[in-house]
Amino acid sequence: MKGERAETGGLYPPIEPHRSGFLAVGGPHRLYWEESGNPRGPAVLFIHGGPGAGSAPVHRRFFDPKHWRIILFDQRGAGRSLPTAGLSDNSTPHLVADMEALREHLGVNRWVLFGGSWGSTLALAYGQAHAERCLGYILRGVFLFRRWEVDWFLRGMGTFFPEAERAFREFLPEAERGNALASYYKRLTDSDSAVHLAAAQSWCAYEEACSRLIQDAGDPRPPTAALAMARIEAHYMINRGFLAEGQLLRDIAKLHGAPAIVVQGRYDVVCPIRTADELARAWPRAELHVVADAGHAALEAGIRTALVAATDRWRTMA
Repeated sequence: MKGERAETGGLYPPIEPHRSGFLAVGGPHRLYWEESGNPRGPAVLFIHGGPGAGSAPVHRRFFDPKHWRIILFDQRGAGRSLPTAGLSDNSTPHLVADMEALREHLGVNRWVLFGGSWGSTLALAYGQAHAERCLGYILRGVFLFRRWEVDWFLRGMGTFFPEAERAFREFLPEAERGNALASYYKRLTDSDSAVHLAAAQSWCAYEEACSRLIQDAGDPRPPTAALAMARIEAHYMINRGFLAEGQLLRDIAKLHGAPAIVVQGRYDVVCPIRTADELARAWPRAELHVVADAGHAALEAGIRTALVAATDRWRTMA
């Protein structure tokens, strides 16, 4: 299997789900979910970032399919879930309840939570609400949704990527640049597709430009995916993550009984290492693994290698 991973960039080879479906969770929302790997193995839930980014087939490949029961799902408004980019009843408590409903629907007793960026935020929020259901955590690019972390996203990333931050701000009329979040949110929720799609592409271009240590001139997100990502991210930022300030770090003792592996790029500009360091220092059973030559993106070489190593090593920890 190690030889196969060497040929596939450090990830496990591609696999297909053996089960998938949609779960109605109230109101208009229907969540896409899928299972792959070993149906009798320990369950691991992949929690995507954003919020609004959605899951992708490559995310199955962080896990040994002979060992893990691999579960992916798209959060409200994201990926294949419906309605696309929907904001009604879309909050952190709703997503935590959705994860618990999915666990019950799939007949999982306890699972490992694997989440990066916003996925780490949601993993911690779920764990603090349902600690008894969590075997442990594998986290990447930790984000706790504190005010300074949101402010850093909107302004601070320009310290390292001034050209990207300038393009992000100059997309807006000069009179509206003093409150970029409110101005983008107004456009992202506008009913005119010409208005909201342009704002979404600008928002996503900014985040993508700041996500890697070495820039990758890849294809932009398709318009509907960009809209879901940007609109839902702005929605959560406007509402401060639907969390009390400092809540996730304040309540971390609820998770002290569970182990965690935290993978963090040293040069992560989107979610600076300061947050992962604070989390690891407050959590006795958390191991912090710093990737010296990486930024934020999960598929950067050093990050993906460390994440696969974490899922492999978990067998000796659980």
